[in-house]
Amino acid sequence: MHRLTLDGIDVMGERLAQEVAEIIKRRPEVQKISFVAHSIGGLVARYAIGRLYEPPKRKTPKDIHLLDAHDNVGTICGREAINFITIATPHLGSRGNKQVPFLFGITAIEKVASWVVHWIFRRTGKQVFMMDNDEGKPPLLLRMVNDYDDLYFMSGLRAFKRRVTYANVGYDHIVGWRTSSIRRNFELPKWMGSLSEEYPHVVYEEQSKASNNEECVDGSLVNDDFEMLEDKLVRGLTNVSWERVDVSFHNSILRFAAHSVIQVKLSFMQSEGEDVIRHMIDHFLV
Repeated sequence: MHRLTLDGIDVMGERLAQEVAEIIKRRPEVQKISFVAHSIGGLVARYAIGRLYEPPKRKTPKDIHLLDAHDNVGTICGREAINFITIATPHLGSRGNKQVPFLFGITAIEKVASWVVHWIFRRTGKQVFMMDNDEGKPPLLLRMVNDYDDLYFMSGLRAFKRRVTYANVGYDHIVGWRTSSIRRNFELPKWMGSLSEEYPHVVYEEQSKASNNEECVDGSLVNDDFEMLEDKLVRGLTNVSWERVDVSFHNSILRFAAHSVIQVKLSFMQSEGEDVIRHMIDHFLV
C-alpha cells in the first residue's frame, strides 16, 4: 500500500476525493467537513478539495440580505468547510534552496536531486520537485495556486473558515520551514522559545490576512529561476488568509525525527509532540 504514495499528487487526490464523496453519501447527516493532513498528504488534500468544491447556489435578490460573508464561498462536497490544517507539508514544493534540508543546501546536489527524484519517488517526486510537464501544462503545484480547468483549488481553500499550517522551524530533514509555512526566506520570524507551558514546542504563531495578488499560473520561468517560481507559489497561496503555527523540537533527543514527532506518528516513541496535537485540538473549530 505504501507504494500508492508514489502514484502522483493528482492521482492520490482523485482517490481521496472519491473516498470523501462515498463517505458523505453513506453519512448524509454529516453537515460539516474538515481536513487534517501531514506532509505530502497536505498537497493531496489540496488537490482533493479542488475536485470536491461546489460553488454557492444562486440566491434570489430578496435572500441576499440574509447571507453572511461565509455563505457566498461555496462548499466542499455540499458540506460546510471548517478547518483545513496541514502539518509539515511542502506547499512550495521541494525544488528550491534548502527546501529539502537533508540535501544540505548545496545547489549542485539540489539540482541533481530534481532531475533524478522520479527514479525513486516516481510521479509524486516529479510533481513535488516541479519537474512535471503533463501535455505542456505548467507544473501541478503551480496550477494548484489557481482555479485551473475544472478544478477549483483556490476556491476550495477559500471555502474553509480557517486554514492552518504547522511547520517545523528546524531539524525536519524532509520538509523545510519556508515551504511548510508558506513564507519567503525574509518572512521567516525570529523566535525566542516556547510561547507557553501548555504548548512547550510551539514557538511562534501568527495570523496573516489574505492578499490580492494576480493569478500565478504562467510557467514560463519554471526552468530559469527557482526563487521567482517559489514567489509565484507564495503569492498564489496567500490570496487566502492563513494561521501559521511554528514548532521546534530543538531541545528534544528526538529532534532529528521532527518530521514525524510533530504529528506523533508512533505514539510509543514520539509522544513528545503531544502538545502540538493538543494545540490543534484546542483551536479546532466545530
